[in-house]
Amino acid sequence: MTLPLWLIPALPLAGFLLNGLVALLCGWRRAAKATAEWRDAHPDDHGHDGHGSDAHVDAHGHDDHAHGDHGHGHGPAGPFLPYWQRLFHGVVGVLAVGLATVVAFANLVPYVAGSLATEGGLAPVIQTAWRWMAAGHVTIDVAFRLDALSAMMLSFVTFVGTLIHVYSVGYLQDEEGYGRYFAYLNLFMFAMLTLVLANSLPVLFIGWEGVGLCSYLLIGYYYDKDFAHQAGKKAFVTNRIGDFGMVLGIFGILALFGTMDFSFVDLAKQGAMNGNAPLSVYAVCLLLFLGAVGKSAQVPLYVWLPDAMAGPTPVSALIHAATMVTAGVYLVARCSAVFVLAPDAMTLVAWIGALTAVLAATIGLAQNDIKKVLAYSTVSQLGYMFLACGVGAFGAGMFHVFTHAFFKACLFLGSGSVIMAMHHEQDMRAMGGLRQRIPKTFLTMMFATVAIAGIPPLAGFFSKDQILGAAFGAGHPVLFAVGLFTAGMTAFYMFRLARMTFFGTFRGPKGADEHVHESPATMTVPLVVLAFFSVVAGFLGVPEAIGGSNRFMAFLAPSLATAHPHHVTHLTEWILMGLSVAVALAGIVLAWRWYGSAGATAQVPSVPANAFYMKTGVLGRLVENRWFVDEGIEAGVLSPFRKIGTFLWRGFDSLVIDGVVNASAFLVELTGDLVRFFTTGNVRNYALSFTLGVLALALYVFLR
Repeated sequence: MTLPLWLIPALPLAGFLLNGLVALLCGWRRAAKATAEWRDAHPDDHGHDGHGSDAHVDAHGHDDHAHGDHGHGHGPAGPFLPYWQRLFHGVVGVLAVGLATVVAFANLVPYVAGSLATEGGLAPVIQTAWRWMAAGHVTIDVAFRLDALSAMMLSFVTFVGTLIHVYSVGYLQDEEGYGRYFAYLNLFMFAMLTLVLANSLPVLFIGWEGVGLCSYLLIGYYYDKDFAHQAGKKAFVTNRIGDFGMVLGIFGILALFGTMDFSFVDLAKQGAMNGNAPLSVYAVCLLLFLGAVGKSAQVPLYVWLPDAMAGPTPVSALIHAATMVTAGVYLVARCSAVFVLAPDAMTLVAWIGALTAVLAATIGLAQNDIKKVLAYSTVSQLGYMFLACGVGAFGAGMFHVFTHAFFKACLFLGSGSVIMAMHHEQDMRAMGGLRQRIPKTFLTMMFATVAIAGIPPLAGFFSKDQILGAAFGAGHPVLFAVGLFTAGMTAFYMFRLARMTFFGTFRGPKGADEHVHESPATMTVPLVVLAFFSVVAGFLGVPEAIGGSNRFMAFLAPSLATAHPHHVTHLTEWILMGLSVAVALAGIVLAWRWYGSAGATAQVPSVPANAFYMKTGVLGRLVENRWFVDEGIEAGVLSPFRKIGTFLWRGFDSLVIDGVVNASAFLVELTGDLVRFFTTGNVRNYALSFTLGVLALALYVFLR
């Protein structure tokens, strides 16, 4: 028996409402109590500024948010929250998503089993909650869909999301905004689950905008820090550019197929379209892809994602691994039947993905912030996924989405464990030799590092190599070469991270390594689980060339279109896999040699501050400065628009619009002054004015 699909997003929504309400009520109560205590302490000083609750908190150093993602360490009881409230927020937050995961898998298990046992898979399960609106022949229902594609997304979104919630219990236990954090996190899950389960583009768009809003709230979680709210605003504004294209694309789908629910996919497969199909489909695909570019951080709209590191580390894991950034790839895969009708649009998708993959990988080579390395890694891996979709291998792209969720979540959560152990230090140049101090974090991160590097038999090897094989088989040798080169860089920067963090000699302040300790079980257990799936998840898609049946692709096939077959011989597959592994191993060896610890001592660290620049010269300087892309956008786009806006404000808004309003006010004031001149209070003057008025009126009538 299928449980109601609407329960899956509804449970996190309930968690958001409960956590948000309790956090608000308790916050108001604490504020009222603090105000009363202050008034009791200052009975004769009620009218002075500068001693209010905010200033009082700042003066005593208890403002948790003042430390960005470094706002821990206030003691086990937390600076403000009582134990019962922290327990309530943690239990409600985890339980809401955990129950959603239980309901999801109660639906997933029978559906997946039935689909694998049935030729062509089971038909989609569609459940309608209510009719949203109807206009003529167009109706929009709030309906939820369970098919192969949504089932695959649902599995890791709920599972990884639950682990991130559990991890957050330990990571943010000392935060003042504990309740607010879990409320936002639950709302994020509600939005993503709505997006994944939606049976129409309008309902999907609700979830799409929801994850955008939640990313703004969570990236800017430390709202009193300038870098945090600037990063949140940057993410929000950048995504609006893509969302504009997506809205137009949705209306384009309506114009082409007469519907916005996902029945248009079947219509596209049948070629049942309205209007000038080639041109219209191409335009619609470009508009939908613009939305995907914004949400999934592709060139040129990728600049918001690295700055998203301003939020707490579990937020980074949720955004980068399980939720928001995968939404763009999911949209393209969901609309794959439309994209295959526009080969030129697919070529653009492939090249944008390839460019993003290689550009982000080069930037990741030289980052020293442990989270920034992983951020650019995410951008690069998303480029791989779009490359796969662009060459028609939608299944390979979604397989990489699936495996990437596990090892990238493990890496981000592991980096959070490292940061906490290092007392909030994120610069890898101040780390080193940590594997003996935090062994669980070290082992789990190493499994995930080997997985993302594409070393067999871990998960990343199978998904990445299917993308490279698809690019080669589709007749795109240049795209294959770009992907292969990116694979080598991925292995390099990930083992550079591992080498600088866990091996060699500790390079931080003298004696600081003695205080490094392993994270609590609430943080290490999710790491172990994610590391396990980083190893085994790839076995779901073992290719036939090495004795597998690739059940993952077979399961997804009914929900995806294929542009053209990608036939390569088993021998060719073996050669491509061997080449890929060889390139990855070369990257690992190079990273190990460049960042080795031979001859290192506590006084002579093994990794100088400018190690990458020393090895690569001017190119290294460009890479370390992220190719000056942000500076170019500031100079070429933001600054001119800012000047245009200032000109329009001063030249048009102030002079024309405000001028008209101010002139009207001036005329009214002048009229009042004139009337006041005649208002003397003398009856004889009023009689004279009345007589003159009558004479003037009579003269006007006579002369007319």
